[in-house]
Amino acid sequence: MKPLSSIVFTALIGVLLAACDTRPAFKSTDITGVDYGRALELADPGGRVRHLEEFRGKAVVVFFGFTQCPDICPTTLAEIAGVMKKLGPDADRVQVLFVTVDPERDTPKLLADYVGAFDPRFLALRGDLAATQRVAKDFKIFFEKRKQGAGYTVDHSAQSYVLDTQGRLRLLVRHDRIASDLPDDLKILLRETP
Repeated sequence: MKPLSSIVFTALIGVLLAACDTRPAFKSTDITGVDYGRALELADPGGRVRHLEEFRGKAVVVFFGFTQCPDICPTTLAEIAGVMKKLGPDADRVQVLFVTVDPERDTPKLLADYVGAFDPRFLALRGDLAATQRVAKDFKIFFEKRKQGAGYTVDHSAQSYVLDTQGRLRLLVRHDRIASDLPDDLKILLRETP
């Protein structure tokens, strides 16, 4: 049996080590330090090629989807728009990027109208199929065209990613946790100093 002083000492060390852990307590999945989600080179609806680097200084939420998505995409974008409202003035320090996985049908005008209906600050991005595949691969996003009736739909991953103000990928947010987790997580990221 250990002497009481040894047990107390061990417990005290455990408390001190826990107090030294300065990692933020995110609600979403903390993926800080992963080696993916670093590159993005796609055009906005005006034809300007955009890169992640130009959004430094803002937290960036990246979501992949398509305008004819019947459920997950509009729900996720509506919930992110609700998060922006909850953030108040801090929302100006957040950039939401919607990357289409259906460049065949999602024209620049359609994309601009679609994301603008949720929040005029949201930015839609698109590329040809090869560019879309490159970005999706870098963010570990699955998407695949599936025949549906006379047309098709697109199956795709539904998570969102959040980059901090320094452009580092920090969070993976499940689509069913946007409303509950993202407001607090963005506040934490926006409070961090570089």
